[in-house]
Amino acid sequence: MSEANNKLYGTVLIRAKEILDYLLNSETAPTLKQLSDGIGMTKPTTLKILTTLEALKFVTRDEKAKTYFLDVSLLAYGEKASEEFDIRSIVTPTLSRLRDKTSETINLGIVNDNEIVLLDKFESPQSISLKSRIGGRMNMYSSSMGKAILSAYSDKEMTNYLDHTELRKVTPNTITSSDDLLDELKATRKRGYSIDDEENEVDIFCVGFVIMKYQKIYGAFSITAPKFRMAPDRREKIVALAKVAQQEIIDKI
Repeated sequence: MSEANNKLYGTVLIRAKEILDYLLNSETAPTLKQLSDGIGMTKPTTLKILTTLEALKFVTRDEKAKTYFLDVSLLAYGEKASEEFDIRSIVTPTLSRLRDKTSETINLGIVNDNEIVLLDKFESPQSISLKSRIGGRMNMYSSSMGKAILSAYSDKEMTNYLDHTELRKVTPNTITSSDDLLDELKATRKRGYSIDDEENEVDIFCVGFVIMKYQKIYGAFSITAPKFRMAPDRREKIVALAKVAQQEIIDKI
């Protein structure tokens, strides 16, 4: 819902959200002046809203440093939202359109026990037989969705993953060296998407995109096709469409 298309009620609520968003994205707790300058609001107005947010226990003020930060009471809202959040309700319209535009199969996956679980599948009208099934599992290190997610891991998360995962051959192209995998993830971060070049299934080529916002990983999606349909020029067009879809999904979260 946008203000351009819908008349929103309560300007102060919109302003309060701007303050909360600023606090959420600040690396350090800001002062009143930093907050008002950052969101382009006068200090008196900012202070009035902050005082109300503090009374509601949405914001806490450090009296000594005179800085503001989000209150821990918001954790309960976050936990409740996480319990009820279903990524499929967010991505389904976008991934359905992506399937229609590319005429290729789109997969949606999440992480569970260091593996990718296929959550949903949007079949291509010219689909071929694939071994992946909804509810099925695949390795993170050999799949495009898995590598897209691994590329967003912190060093600590990546070390933990490698400590608990044996890199076994699935096809002749599967990466089984941790050093090679780390190099591949570095390349993934640079290009903005992952590649599975017959690493999980022979004759199948996939590109994967992580779904991530505010440092939280929600899952990933991939475009899967026979390798002969993924020539470099066509792949470039598909990747461009997928990046638009990725941003559209992130904006909805």
